[in-house]
Order: sequence, then structure tokens, then C-alpha cells
Amino acid sequence: MADDLFDVAGKVALVTGGTSGIGAMIAEGYVRRGVRTYIAARDLDHAREAAAEIAVAGGHCVGLAADLREANGAAALIDALKAHETRLDILVNNAGANNRGPIADVSAEAWDDVMDVNLRAPFLLTQQALPLLRAAASAENHASVINIGSIGGLHIPNWEAYPYGASKAAIHHLTRALAKRLGLEQIRVNAIAPGPFHSRLTDTGSEAVRKSIETYIPVKRAGTPQDIQGACVFLASRAGAYVNGSTIALDGGYIAAL
Repeated sequence: MADDLFDVAGKVALVTGGTSGIGAMIAEGYVRRGVRTYIAARDLDHAREAAAEIAVAGGHCVGLAADLREANGAAALIDALKAHETRLDILVNNAGANNRGPIADVSAEAWDDVMDVNLRAPFLLTQQALPLLRAAASAENHASVINIGSIGGLHIPNWEAYPYGASKAAIHHLTRALAKRLGLEQIRVNAIAPGPFHSRLTDTGSEAVRKSIETYIPVKRAGTPQDIQGACVFLASRAGAYVNGSTIALDGGYIAAL
């Protein structure tokens, strides 16, 4: 007898920031498992090129344009998705911005930019996607919202990244608030707080990051595409149906070992 516990084939997913890094890893994992996947980036040509690369071995991946820094960016993205789909089973709020530096160097513009992308955009996108999420959700098959947070939102790192850490702590809290409300409608909301994965924001090949991994992470390695894909498949499938309002530290034991 086939076990469909982790089956996500036939679902529809939207992954923001899906052209590179963790977002591309997540999108690829869904596409390979039969999910109709849409990725979003500010430049449409770039989004389409990335989608074609993600689906090069087969599957369905479509690139959409979205500038989530703009107040109307979320609504425009959902309108674009509605041209293709009438429901949304999986929403992954992954698009991110960072700003590092001493307190004196953080400008109001830099603070707002990070907060707009990391916190405001996930809320507005979830809000705008609700009709599509509701169309997919049922008692047997929940819709799933997955917010990509960070271990930087669970502890204070050794480097200064004030708006980034604050935005990620806030997205973890927002996840719980949305889970309480949307769980009533069979829409589960969870967050993943990744440790070091190779991405635009984290160069796992640098000597400093390698030394940090060897020193502080019990499993002595960076995260792999399979690690983030496994967590996202779990949260979107029947296997994760009783998980709601959680923030999963996907970090090889880093937070546990502090």
C-alpha cells in the first residue's frame, strides 16, 4: 500500500525570492515532487529564466514579477497568480533583505527596507492570498503558509544586524498570531528559522563561516538543499497536519547548543 503521508503532488505553491538561494532550493524540491510551483522576483525575465532552470528536468515552474518593497506589490503578485490558478495550497514567504553594521550606521531608509521586505511583505502577501488559500483548504487537506525566519531572530549573534534580527524575531511572532487566526480555517502557518545555508545572504564557502560552523554547529556542516526541502515538504503535507504556529530551528543544533 502506498503511503501518502509526505505526498504533495498536485498542490499549488508560490515561493517568493525563489530565483536563488534557499528559495530556489525550496522551489526545486516542490517541482521535483509534482507541485505546480510559481516563483517571484522583481525582474520578470530573471524569474522566467530561473523557473526554466528549476524545471529543466521536468515539472511545472513559472516565474512571476513582483516588487514586494512596494505597498501594492503583494496584491499585484496575487493578481498575476490568479491568471494561472484558482487556489493556492502552499505559500512560502522567503524573500529577504539584510543590513549589517554598527548602530550609528543604520539609516531610517535601511531600517524601513529590511522591515518592508522581511515583515510587511509576508503579512500583506498572506492577506492578499487568503481567497486562494481558502479555496484550497479543507479539513482533509490544509493550506500551508511557511514563513522563512532565521536563527538571527531566535538569539543575538556576534555581528550587528539590528533591523534584520528584529524583523526575523517579528516574523516568528507574526507566524504565531496568524496561526491562531487562520488555523480556524484549516490554513496552517509555521516558520522555519534556518541556520547557515548557502545563499545571497550567507557565503558558506568563506573561511569565517566555515570556522563558525565547525565551532558552533554540533553536526559540523552547513544546511543542504535536501534539508530545507524536507522541512518544507513536511509542513505542506499530511505529515505536518498537526503542526501550526511553530518555528522550526533548521540549524544542525546551533540554537540547542548555545
